[in-house]
Amino acid sequence: MTPLVTSAVLLAAVTHAGWNAIAHKITDKLVGFTLIAGGGVLIGLVLMPFGSFPAARAWPYLLASAVIHIVYFALLMKSFRLGDFGQAYPIARGTAPLVVAVFAAVFAHEVPNGWGAAGIALSCAGLTGVALWGLRGRRPNWAAIGAALATGLTIAAYTVVDGLGVRASGSPLGYIAWLMVIEGLAIPAYAVWRWRGETLAVLRPFAWLGLLGAALSVAAYALVLWAQTKAELAPISALRESSILVGAAIGAVVFKERFGAPRIAAAGLLVVGIALMLHAS
Repeated sequence: MTPLVTSAVLLAAVTHAGWNAIAHKITDKLVGFTLIAGGGVLIGLVLMPFGSFPAARAWPYLLASAVIHIVYFALLMKSFRLGDFGQAYPIARGTAPLVVAVFAAVFAHEVPNGWGAAGIALSCAGLTGVALWGLRGRRPNWAAIGAALATGLTIAAYTVVDGLGVRASGSPLGYIAWLMVIEGLAIPAYAVWRWRGETLAVLRPFAWLGLLGAALSVAAYALVLWAQTKAELAPISALRESSILVGAAIGAVVFKERFGAPRIAAAGLLVVGIALMLHAS
């Protein structure tokens, strides 16, 4: 976790929160995710000539990741449809780091040392605190919470699959380009089938906002994939999920959702956890 890698992942955290906020802002979630996924396809096609074709051993990971991403998008749409951004986003992102740590130990043989394990645990506690604060004073929306938790599991799955895949690919840029194209076709294809001749009319009012979300999405994940070729998966996952602080702030400022002192304390736990992980590495 060099300063360059750390900076790249933190930048990815900010851009990731940004595209998720855009996806939440567009009222019709299918419109938002069609534009973001479709824009990702276009960006992937533009990037392809600048990156090498992924090595053969990377393709099982790439194809598996594309399927997981499609499930992830569907669950994320559902969680945004059912719950507040400041609640759904932290729960979805907050469940991932601990699961990634387990998966990375099993599949990538990356076992954190004592400091690293403590950092991951503290970070998860902080992430959980940011998420649970959104439930205070209201009846829990279990459907929204369930969708967000399921989203978190898919995040953990594709994080590990792509971490292994991009390392095997020989070309992080080529891997992200092909991943964006393959995973991004499903949602636009479904939207065209559903709207048929009205597709352009439905998408046009939100086109520029959705394409901005697509650019942020590709940039965020490209930075993370590059970082995964330089450092272990679990610390990168936990550091990336600092995006929930940005997401909670966006929820408070843009969507007028509560933030509160307990979330500030939870954010402090997250910062300490990140510091321990960086010390461990």
